[in-house]
Amino acid sequence: MGNNGLTITLIIVIMTSIISYQAFSNMAMKQKLIFHPVSIKERGEYYRFLTSGFLHGDFGHLLINMYVLYIFGEYVELSFMRPDIFGPTMGRILFVLLYFGAVVVSSIPTYFKHQNNNYYMALGASGGTSAMVFAFIIFNPWGWFLFPPLPGILMAVGFLFYSSYMDKKGADNIGHNAHFTGAIYGFVFVMVMFALMAPDQLSLFTRRLLAGPTMPNFF
Repeated sequence: MGNNGLTITLIIVIMTSIISYQAFSNMAMKQKLIFHPVSIKERGEYYRFLTSGFLHGDFGHLLINMYVLYIFGEYVELSFMRPDIFGPTMGRILFVLLYFGAVVVSSIPTYFKHQNNNYYMALGASGGTSAMVFAFIIFNPWGWFLFPPLPGILMAVGFLFYSSYMDKKGADNIGHNAHFTGAIYGFVFVMVMFALMAPDQLSLFTRRLLAGPTMPNFF
């Protein structure tokens, strides 16, 4: 799939990179935007559910999330816009709801868990990127990637194992556990939208999944 214009995915990557970079050296900005359940509960700063998705712990964290968002997001966005799926306009609208909805929804379980813990803070686009990974799997479960050289469904599983390990390690403020909620949201969101607007795609996903892996066909 090709696209010569500026995609929504690329716009999100650029915006997130700029805001994350600024927050690396601006602690006041970081504290204002970071996910802090106590501030949400006591001061009603609900915007933190969304703004925390534009922050990252360091360059490595930013690079991984933006790489995952770009390679999976571009594919999902262009797939959404296909005439036989949602079409250009509705496809873009649903793509925005998929990504930012995942960023917000993925933090809800953490909010209830830490709403009285003044020391807990989290950041990162984990929920949004994870939603893109699992949305991609619905379209192309066995699609191969050049790096790492794995089909999408195995890359997704590895992504979640990494998230689980880092969440248990608990050595940073990155919302690793948000990957799981984001993954569920991404999968359910796309399947529900298919059922409502493109029911033929449901059987197509099942057939592709049951067909099993093929030889690498990098794109």
